Amino acid sequence: MKKVYIDGGHGTTGLKIHDRLSQRKDIELIQIPYVNRHDLNKRKEALNSADIVFLCLPDDASKEAVSLITNKNTVVIDTSTAHRTHSSWVYGMAELSGYREQIRCAKRISNPGCHATGFIALIAPLIESGLINKDLHLSMTSITGYSGGGKRMIDDYEENHHYPAPRLYSLDASHKHLLEMKKICSLKYLPSFMPIVSNYYSGMETIIPLFKKDLNGSIEDIKKIYQQIYQGPIIKYFDHIDDYGYISATSRRGFDDMHITVAGNSDRIMLIACFDNLGKGASGAAIQNMNIVLGIKETEGLELGG
Repeated sequence: MKKVYIDGGHGTTGLKIHDRLSQRKDIELIQIPYVNRHDLNKRKEALNSADIVFLCLPDDASKEAVSLITNKNTVVIDTSTAHRTHSSWVYGMAELSGYREQIRCAKRISNPGCHATGFIALIAPLIESGLINKDLHLSMTSITGYSGGGKRMIDDYEENHHYPAPRLYSLDASHKHLLEMKKICSLKYLPSFMPIVSNYYSGMETIIPLFKKDLNGSIEDIKKIYQQIYQGPIIKYFDHIDDYGYISATSRRGFDDMHITVAGNSDRIMLIACFDNLGKGASGAAIQNMNIVLGIKETEGLELGG
């Protein structure tokens, strides 16, 4: 039985991971009483006693936690943005070419950001295949439920009820997921990214528009690439995922998978990914990475739909 410690287990992602792992027979959770959660000595002991540590903390706190780990055998899965572009950390998106084996052998794994997960799933295979160029100026719109903003935003929405309509944010174009999008996809330029938060708890839909002139191929070539690499069980391509001409951002709510499709026509194309920002966009991906490290079934403990 492997020992797991969740540092920051009382936040949104930490609680989700805790709830999932507490039901598993192959995991022993190391727990610190809530009143002692900031006790440095108790945290250090827990961090170094664990086989696997999940960091569910703000960036600076994650960096501090890593500095406390002296056990060379401890595997760290960090859900913050602190290490996502760090050369000595493995980016935890197993569906990317060659990444699954890197994750399996890694001691330091950085869990992808939710918006970045959708962007990278859609763009990385097209870059790798040469269907689009690395110097293409890309844009993405992504809509998320308010749980993506953590406990403070959840309280804000659920207690105040002041925001009935979707809201665009990160208006200075400096969203914290941009750097990992650029690095992992080997892009020359940062994408133009328009994130939107809406008045529902969880669920995410990312949309990337392309024109035929942007491609070294056709819309059918995009579909063929997705069909080849995204056959499930976690990321799966579908010819159609719409419901009578509409695609809901909550269609994968409560699941840990991702559905991908291509819409539009031969000239104006839309790449679309639907998933749960708390599932494949956070805790589901973290548990998937843990499963890979442990050498067990990758989908163990995950909720997968059709």
